[in-house]
Amino acid sequence: MAEGPRHAAGVTSSGSGAPQWVAPCGTVTGWRDGPVDRATGIRYATAERYEPPRAVGAPSAAIRATDPAPACPQPPMPFLDDVVGSTLGNLPQDEDCLRVSVTVPADTPPDAKLPVMVWIHGGSYASGAGDAPFYDPGALVAEQRVVVVSVTYRLGLLGFLGDGERIPANLGLLDMVAALEWTRENIAAFGGDPDNVTAFGQSAGGDAVAHLMLVPRARELFHRAIIQSAPFGLLAGRARMSALMARTAAPLARDAPLDEVRAMQQRVAKAAGRHGLKGQMPFGLQYGMDPLPPEAELDAAWREAAPHVDVLVGSTTREAALFAASVPALLSPMRHSRRTRHVDRFFVTPFTRRIYGRGAAGFAQRHVQAGGTGWRYEFSWGVGRNPVAAAHISELPLLFPGQGAWKRTPLTDGHTWAQVVDDGARLRRAWAGFARGEAPASDREAGLRVLPLVDRMR
Repeated sequence: MAEGPRHAAGVTSSGSGAPQWVAPCGTVTGWRDGPVDRATGIRYATAERYEPPRAVGAPSAAIRATDPAPACPQPPMPFLDDVVGSTLGNLPQDEDCLRVSVTVPADTPPDAKLPVMVWIHGGSYASGAGDAPFYDPGALVAEQRVVVVSVTYRLGLLGFLGDGERIPANLGLLDMVAALEWTRENIAAFGGDPDNVTAFGQSAGGDAVAHLMLVPRARELFHRAIIQSAPFGLLAGRARMSALMARTAAPLARDAPLDEVRAMQQRVAKAAGRHGLKGQMPFGLQYGMDPLPPEAELDAAWREAAPHVDVLVGSTTREAALFAASVPALLSPMRHSRRTRHVDRFFVTPFTRRIYGRGAAGFAQRHVQAGGTGWRYEFSWGVGRNPVAAAHISELPLLFPGQGAWKRTPLTDGHTWAQVVDDGARLRRAWAGFARGEAPASDREAGLRVLPLVDRMR
């Protein structure tokens, strides 16, 4: 195929027929993947270890965006690996991980102005990656004609522990702001609408999206937020734990080899365990340190942000079932329908409400009371089909079926893969509809219930 005509910004074809975009960041060559075009592993910023991200200029040579973004270096996560298989697949790990991957419907013209959805992955701020196989946005993009930007950011000791003096805090959150700035500047070249951007994330990713609303320069870069299973119940009163973690990590040299960084990260996480439930998610955002307000000012800051961002916030109905499954004494009765009711009553339901549900309800209620537009949802797909149905992360197989990476996980037991894909299409339609500005509605087949905001969780 002959090279297509060049535009000041937009999509062309390279001599090999591969999609090529001419954007402010440079000329980007991606790859065709069936019904979607992908540009993967594009550097959106650069940063030395423990330094804030810096924007990168356009290179003189074309950007070859055909390799996935590497994951931030991280120790293994045996619990998650046992439940879902390898969380990273074959992704390499590299400190030079500040990359985005853009997925668009095939042959999208530069003037398409499609809704843009920026994905912030979860993993307790300590694991995961934007291009992990479990987050493949291909189905969402192809079916719903949206543009998805997947963000990889710094994690654990490298991104979320600084003391605010020797090492800055919240570096991973600053990475996300830089990724949103890159999106604002470049996404029109890929056919996306920079004036219609939805940030969405799950677990720690959902928590990050909620807090990006508090960063004035980030709030100008997205217009809607989907906050999935944010651990609101673990956010308050973390300063003493964070200080302990910083003291524990202090002996680590700034230029320590990555194996030492990984080992220290595990040591630091173990030290945080004495802080009870909060210690189960030791890494996280620190208040009163750039770019976040002090903890005492959070409520006022979210109220101030409410009129600027539309919100869809919620949780699954059995979040804690994922963690119960890691305890043999609880997993065994969960395999029997009658006995699982007792586990739900005394463990799954109360911990789901305490950590996720009440916070989501309160967040939505405050948002609307403060003049914002918002909805709350619950996700209950598959309840009764398997012990971990509607558990934490259980909506992800429906949103991101990809090439079947979720087939081997217990989250989809009791369903054929065709049911996962078909029911997931309904959830993908709801998420993309919200990104287009539509009001979300309940969908039984998708396990989605949109709740009135006056219906506070008891």
